[in-house]
Amino acid sequence: MKYPRSPKDQVGGIVYLGRMLDKIRLLDAGELHPELHANLGKGFDERISSFLGVEYEAICARTVQGGTDEEVLDWCFQKGTRPNEEQIEIWNAFMTKRGWNDELSETLIRRKKESALESRDDIQTMFAYIDADEGRA
Repeated sequence: MKYPRSPKDQVGGIVYLGRMLDKIRLLDAGELHPELHANLGKGFDERISSFLGVEYEAICARTVQGGTDEEVLDWCFQKGTRPNEEQIEIWNAFMTKRGWNDELSETLIRRKKESALESRDDIQTMFAYIDADEGRA
């Protein structure tokens, strides 16, 4: 079973999208790590879908048809909205800081404890937690 790429990785300058596309492809191939199944289409998946103005299920259907990340993103721009440079900058800043002094802070603390990472003071955001939990940091 496999984990998707880091949420920090960008597609078209947008963080998290590549991770969601990886999850969709890995699930379709039967290779997605089981611990990621419960939240498919929720949380950050739901946020990026909303940001792009395209339903999660539609992105899934388009992704499994094939094509590169950039082709799927272009399709999203055609079907939904095309954020401008400033909107992408705001999105990236917002997402990369999730869990740091916001409503996800308690979730981050709980997840760190569940993963025996509570001693890792360097993990201040959900993105950092995901990378640590999946062995990238």
